[in-house]
Amino acid sequence: MTENIWSYPATAGHSPNADLTGYKVEATDGQIGKVDKHSNDVDSQYIVVDTGMWIFGKEVLLPAGTITGIDPETKTIQVARTKDQIKDAPEFDKHKHLTDPAYHDQIGTYYGAHYPGGPGRMF
Repeated sequence: MTENIWSYPATAGHSPNADLTGYKVEATDGQIGKVDKHSNDVDSQYIVVDTGMWIFGKEVLLPAGTITGIDPETKTIQVARTKDQIKDAPEFDKHKHLTDPAYHDQIGTYYGAHYPGGPGRMF
Protein backbone atom coordinates (compact mmCIF):
# COMPACT_ATOMS: atom_id res chain seq x y z
CA MET A 1 0.00 0.00 0.00
CA THR A 2 1.34 3.42 -0.97
CA GLU A 3 1.28 6.22 1.58
CA ASN A 4 -0.52 9.36 0.47
CA ILE A 5 1.58 12.47 1.17
CA TRP A 6 -1.61 14.55 0.89
CA SER A 7 -3.33 12.87 3.88
CA TYR A 8 -2.62 13.10 7.59
CA PRO A 9 -1.01 9.94 9.01
CA ALA A 10 -3.32 8.11 11.43
CA THR A 11 -0.72 8.59 14.18
CA ALA A 12 -0.47 12.40 13.76
CA GLY A 13 -3.43 13.14 16.04
CA HIS A 14 -5.33 15.19 13.47
CA SER A 15 -8.98 15.96 14.10
CA PRO A 16 -10.93 16.78 10.91
CA ASN A 17 -12.71 19.69 12.59
CA ALA A 18 -9.59 21.24 14.11
CA ASP A 19 -8.60 24.76 13.09
CA LEU A 20 -4.80 24.64 12.87
CA THR A 21 -4.42 28.31 11.94
CA GLY A 22 -1.84 29.96 14.20
CA TYR A 23 -0.29 26.70 15.43
CA LYS A 24 3.50 26.78 15.82
CA VAL A 25 5.33 24.46 13.44
CA GLU A 26 8.39 22.55 14.63
CA ALA A 27 10.86 20.95 12.24
CA THR A 28 13.05 18.12 13.51
CA ASP A 29 15.66 20.75 14.46
CA GLY A 30 13.53 23.64 15.76
CA GLN A 31 10.65 26.02 15.15
CA ILE A 32 10.09 27.19 11.57
CA GLY A 33 6.98 29.35 11.78
CA LYS A 34 3.21 29.31 12.16
CA VAL A 35 0.32 27.88 10.19
CA ASP A 36 -1.21 30.57 7.98
CA LYS A 37 -3.83 28.31 6.37
CA HIS A 38 -4.66 24.64 6.03
CA SER A 39 -6.84 22.25 4.09
CA ASN A 40 -8.82 19.23 5.23
CA ASP A 41 -9.96 18.29 1.71
CA VAL A 42 -9.68 14.55 1.02
CA ASP A 43 -6.43 13.76 -0.84
CA SER A 44 -5.41 17.42 -0.68
CA GLN A 45 -4.62 18.00 2.99
CA TYR A 46 -1.81 20.40 3.76
CA ILE A 47 -0.65 23.30 5.89
CA VAL A 48 0.82 26.57 4.64
CA VAL A 49 3.54 27.79 6.98
CA ASP A 50 4.51 31.44 7.26
CA THR A 51 8.19 31.27 8.11
CA GLY A 52 8.27 34.95 9.12
CA MET A 53 11.72 36.43 9.42
CA TRP A 54 13.40 33.02 9.54
CA ILE A 55 13.66 32.86 5.74
CA PHE A 56 12.53 36.37 4.89
CA GLY A 57 8.79 35.83 5.01
CA LYS A 58 8.59 32.88 2.66
CA GLU A 59 5.47 30.74 2.82
CA VAL A 60 5.80 27.02 2.20
CA LEU A 61 3.19 24.36 1.60
CA LEU A 62 3.73 21.20 3.65
CA PRO A 63 1.69 18.16 2.66
CA ALA A 64 -0.16 16.61 5.59
CA GLY A 65 1.90 13.43 5.21
CA THR A 66 4.96 15.30 6.53
CA ILE A 67 3.21 15.91 9.87
CA THR A 68 4.17 13.56 12.70
CA GLY A 69 2.22 15.09 15.56
CA ILE A 70 -0.35 17.71 16.46
CA ASP A 71 -0.64 18.93 20.05
CA PRO A 72 -3.83 20.98 20.56
CA GLU A 73 -2.87 21.91 24.14
CA THR A 74 0.37 23.66 23.14
CA LYS A 75 -0.92 24.47 19.62
CA THR A 76 2.15 22.88 18.07
CA ILE A 77 2.62 20.77 14.95
CA GLN A 78 5.69 18.58 14.47
CA VAL A 79 6.90 17.80 10.96
CA ALA A 80 9.36 15.15 9.81
CA ARG A 81 11.62 17.55 7.94
CA THR A 82 14.60 19.73 8.89
CA LYS A 83 14.65 23.52 8.70
CA ASP A 84 16.94 23.33 5.67
CA GLN A 85 14.63 20.91 3.86
CA ILE A 86 11.73 23.29 4.44
CA LYS A 87 13.79 26.36 3.55
CA ASP A 88 14.78 24.75 0.24
CA ALA A 89 11.21 23.68 -0.60
CA PRO A 90 9.35 25.29 -3.49
CA GLU A 91 7.67 28.48 -2.33
CA PHE A 92 3.90 28.40 -1.77
CA ASP A 93 2.14 29.74 -4.86
CA LYS A 94 -1.38 30.84 -3.96
CA HIS A 95 -2.34 31.06 -7.63
CA LYS A 96 -1.27 27.52 -8.55
CA HIS A 97 -2.08 25.46 -5.48
CA LEU A 98 -5.77 24.94 -6.25
CA THR A 99 -5.70 24.61 -10.03
CA ASP A 100 -2.33 23.30 -11.21
CA PRO A 101 -1.76 19.55 -10.77
CA ALA A 102 1.89 19.97 -11.82
CA TYR A 103 2.43 22.22 -8.79
CA HIS A 104 1.20 19.48 -6.44
CA ASP A 105 3.40 16.99 -8.29
CA GLN A 106 6.38 19.32 -7.76
CA ILE A 107 5.66 19.62 -4.03
CA GLY A 108 5.03 15.87 -3.64
CA THR A 109 8.20 15.03 -5.55
CA TYR A 110 10.25 17.47 -3.46
CA TYR A 111 9.13 15.84 -0.23
CA GLY A 112 9.91 12.38 -1.64
CA ALA A 113 6.32 11.27 -1.87
CA HIS A 114 4.62 8.53 -3.74
CA TYR A 115 0.91 9.07 -3.78
CA PRO A 116 -2.18 7.56 -5.39
CA GLY A 117 -2.87 8.77 -8.91
CA GLY A 118 0.72 9.63 -9.74
CA PRO A 119 1.88 12.56 -11.88
CA GLY A 120 -0.81 14.76 -13.33
CA ARG A 121 -3.46 13.87 -10.80
CA MET A 122 -5.74 16.79 -9.98
CA PHE A 123 -5.95 17.41 -6.25
